[in-house]
Amino acid sequence: MAKVTFLGLGVMGYPMAGHLQAKGHEVTVYNRTAAKAEAWVAEHGGAMAQTPAQAAEGADFVMSCVGNDDDLRGVCLGDEGAFAGMAGGTVFVDHTTVSAKVTRELYSAADDKQISFVDAPISGGQAGAENGVLSVMCGGDQGAYDRAEPIIAAYARTCRRIGDSGAGQMTKMCNQIAIAGLVQGLSEALHFAEKAGLDGRDVVEVISQGAAGSWQMSNRYETMLDDHFDHGFAVDWMRKDLGICLDTADEIAASLPVTALVDQFYKDVQKMGGGRWDTSSLFKRLKALD
Repeated sequence: MAKVTFLGLGVMGYPMAGHLQAKGHEVTVYNRTAAKAEAWVAEHGGAMAQTPAQAAEGADFVMSCVGNDDDLRGVCLGDEGAFAGMAGGTVFVDHTTVSAKVTRELYSAADDKQISFVDAPISGGQAGAENGVLSVMCGGDQGAYDRAEPIIAAYARTCRRIGDSGAGQMTKMCNQIAIAGLVQGLSEALHFAEKAGLDGRDVVEVISQGAAGSWQMSNRYETMLDDHFDHGFAVDWMRKDLGICLDTADEIAASLPVTALVDQFYKDVQKMGGGRWDTSSLFKRLKALD
């Protein structure tokens, strides 16, 4: 068992840290809103700290799951950042979806302090975090990954090192690119079915068993047909992720025409007041066009 720090107790981090504690690790948590950390300790045990640096003192591993590039820099750097409290030889594992640029920047800053840095973005949504079955895609040094993988296993169904620093984040971009097209395709299929006078549930029951089947279809079609979007992965966060994808595509000369189009559809959803709706709300956008 290890001494583990977890920074960031949002909808993903809160249950992930809980799995670590349940596996017998000694967990200390930090959250920008202290009340959330207090609630976590009341539910799971463990300890909380007032700053990332305090939380990281004496830790074997420091895990983070925060909001964006600036949030990640904030919990890592400076006098109160985690790096200031970490001893040489410890491992920092970042589960935030951020740019590969900030990942490589922090990898270098950590290396200067003889700290290992693993970028380890996650996929599987809130349900995956709560059930401990996330997919984790990692970048960084092989030795650091080998040490971190048994700790990550507390909440992962699949965990793999893809390559050097930044490779995990680049893989997460592939994940979001694929999801964007899948959700739009599913939305259009259900919209078409309704326009054709078909029962969407009957349609999905049949086509989901063939080549059209996907996680999105199996897990989202019912809530889409029920006009229920107050759950899941928020549109605001998806647009943040797709922005990273599109910026990176410009840097590496990749062509993402469908992703760029779906990003604009999500912008329409935000204008409808759906920034906190699940990404499957692309279907609601189509219905609003009627």
